[in-house]
Amino acid sequence: MTPLVSFPGGNRVMAWILLLLQSAACLQTGNSAGSNKLNAFGVNQPARLSGVQGSSMEIPFSFYFPWELAEDPQMRILWRWKIFHGDYIYNSSSGFIHEHFKNRLILNWTQPQTSGVLRILDLKTKDQTTYFCKIMLNTREGKKSWQSIAGTQLIISSAIRTTMQSPSIITSAVTTAARENTENRWHSYLVNLGATVGVVVAKAVFITPVCVLMVFLWRSKGKWSRTGLT
Repeated sequence: MTPLVSFPGGNRVMAWILLLLQSAACLQTGNSAGSNKLNAFGVNQPARLSGVQGSSMEIPFSFYFPWELAEDPQMRILWRWKIFHGDYIYNSSSGFIHEHFKNRLILNWTQPQTSGVLRILDLKTKDQTTYFCKIMLNTREGKKSWQSIAGTQLIISSAIRTTMQSPSIITSAVTTAARENTENRWHSYLVNLGATVGVVVAKAVFITPVCVLMVFLWRSKGKWSRTGLT
């Protein structure tokens, strides 16, 4: 209990007035704290994510709120891109998907979960922008909706592609090179063989008449020798 403050002259009225002002101040402070608590709602998203062109990317999100949900909360997750009030690219209740993201968006989330993941498939250069998650639901106090303020900035980098020949192409190239090498060696062998045969034939053509002449002279000499003896 707060003691009463005595003033000169025994006037206790001012003491009661101070007590009332102090109590009012305490009540005001309590109401202010409660008000801040009631306004505690928002969406959590990563500030920045990086992806590679042609791959997939996941944007995680979560949300929080102070209100009590209605019996049928009808929770909905919506996504915008480019700017805070940009075009919608996804609506969980209607299944709407922006034409640019046709067959490329998947939302991993089910009611009444307060977190999930938006997955973007086959990333393209034009996907590089900012994405905002928006929440809509029904509470006992009525319909509520709020959205991430900063969103998530998605950065897309080009894929590094290395040109490599398939094993079949490499095998074919090796086989072709080996065949060409064999053909070249066989051609060289035939050329050398032809040259060798040519030399042999030339020598045979030159030597044959000489041999015939020598045989003829040898026989003639023998004939002459026999004739002289007779």
